[in-house]
Amino acid sequence: MQINPYLYFDSNCEAAFKFYEKALGAKIEMLLRNEDGPPEMASSPERKKNIMHGRISIDGQVLMASDTPPDHFRKPQGFSVSLTVKDPLDAERKFKALSEGGSVNMPFGKTFFAKGFGMCVDQFGIPWMVFSPSEG
Repeated sequence: MQINPYLYFDSNCEAAFKFYEKALGAKIEMLLRNEDGPPEMASSPERKKNIMHGRISIDGQVLMASDTPPDHFRKPQGFSVSLTVKDPLDAERKFKALSEGGSVNMPFGKTFFAKGFGMCVDQFGIPWMVFSPSEG
């Protein structure tokens, strides 16, 4: 069994994936657009380029997402995507990249439970926790 987060975006899934490519070294594996669906799944002309299903891998881990129809979109809440990075300097770099254009809820820094930990919301509204575990 495998568990993967599935994120919903407000018509900016492709831009978010390209951002994650740059910020996290992610690899876009699939961007299936609404226009790629069968004729019976026709979408409005302004939504044809939106993402019906997307998949990226980040260091071998899978994250999936799509653009939600505007009347179904809700601001993400009640979860965070957690990123565990062994090297605290790399973790801090990834944290800073993710928080660029977003907001920081807890600055990245050493804690009693980790070499480094921080919480942010990226520019697309997705909450993240970046964690560099203590050895032991």
